[in-house]
Amino acid sequence: MGFLTELGVDPRNVVFSSDTSEEQGRQFGKGRGTVDCCYPVKCISGHYGELVFGQKQKLDILLSPMIYNLPSFLSGHVAKSLTCPRVMAAPENIKAGFIKDVDAFAEAGIKYVTPFVSLDEPLLVPKQLFETMRDALPGLTYEETGRAVEAGFRALRDFSHRLRKKSREVLEWCARENRACLMVIARPYHMDPGIGHEIEVDLQAYGYPILWMQYFPIDDDLMQWAFGEDIRAGHIKSAFDIHDVWPSSYSSNTNEILWGAKVAARIPWIACVVRMSSYECGMDQPTYTPVQQIIERSGTLFFSFQDLDSTKPSGSVKIRVETITHYLEKYAGSIIEKKRAATPPGCPLLPAA
Repeated sequence: MGFLTELGVDPRNVVFSSDTSEEQGRQFGKGRGTVDCCYPVKCISGHYGELVFGQKQKLDILLSPMIYNLPSFLSGHVAKSLTCPRVMAAPENIKAGFIKDVDAFAEAGIKYVTPFVSLDEPLLVPKQLFETMRDALPGLTYEETGRAVEAGFRALRDFSHRLRKKSREVLEWCARENRACLMVIARPYHMDPGIGHEIEVDLQAYGYPILWMQYFPIDDDLMQWAFGEDIRAGHIKSAFDIHDVWPSSYSSNTNEILWGAKVAARIPWIACVVRMSSYECGMDQPTYTPVQQIIERSGTLFFSFQDLDSTKPSGSVKIRVETITHYLEKYAGSIIEKKRAATPPGCPLLPAA
C-alpha cells in the first residue's frame, strides 16, 4: 500500500482478495486450477477468480508480483533470503488456467501485471518495478517509481516494528506475571485463516498469548541476553546466525523457521511451540526433525500440524487443541522454572530489581 499510495493511487481503489476459503475456491477457482502439490499455490486461482469475476466494479490492473527474495531480519547473517520457487513462479503458473481457452483478463479489460522483484535487494527494485509497471501506468517515470519503492519499504518497516513492539509487550507481561505463552512457527501464508485454519485463534481462546516467530522482538538487549553466551563462546557469530543448526541457509522462510526454534528454546515463558506446515511442502520437510529437536531439548512442549490442506478437520483440530492446553495446564509452570534456571541473569523482560 505504501508503494501504490506514493504513486498517487487512492487507497479506496485498491482491492485485495478475501481470506482463503473453500467457498472462494469452488466459486471462483473451479476449472482454472493448476497441477501443483503446493496447497497455498493452488489457492491462488480462487483469489484471482474473485478479483476478476467477483467485483461489483471492474478492476483495471491485477498486480501479482513474482518475488525472488524477501527482506528479512536475518539478511547479512545467512547465505540468501530466497523465496520458495513454487510460490515465486505461482503468478505465471496460475495465469495458465485463466488463458487456456480464452484470455479471461483481456475479456474483463484487466491488465495482468506480474513484475519479477528482488525485495531483499532494494537498489534493484525500482528498475524491476518500473520496467513492468510503466506499461500499466502510462506516464510513470523511473524517479516516481524510486520514491514509491522507498515509501513501500518504509511502510513495511513501520508495520514490522509495530508488531515486534507488541510482541515484546506480550513477553514482558508474561515475564512479569510468570505466565506461559505459545509461539507459532510457520510460513507467512499460515496467517491466512483458510490456510492455517485459525488454530492459533482456538489456542488463544484458552487464555494463552500467541506469538508468531516472524514478528518476534529483535531488540539488541533481548538478543544479547538470549544468545550472548553462545556468541562469546564462538558457537555463533551473532544472535541471527543459524549456521550451527542449519548450514544450507538459502531460503528466507526456512531460515526464519530455524531461528524461531532457537529463540523459542531460549525464552522461558514460551512454554509451547506449535509448528504448522501445509501438505507435502517440500521446503518444510527437511526442517521437521531439527526444529523439533531444538525445541524439545530445551524442555519446551512441541506440537505440529504438518499436513494442513483445504479440508479443515474440525473434530481433529479440536482434540489437538484440547491436548495442547491440557499439557500446558499441567506442565507450563515447571517448564518456565526449568528454562529460567538455565538462562543468564539480567533478563531485560523483567523489571529492574
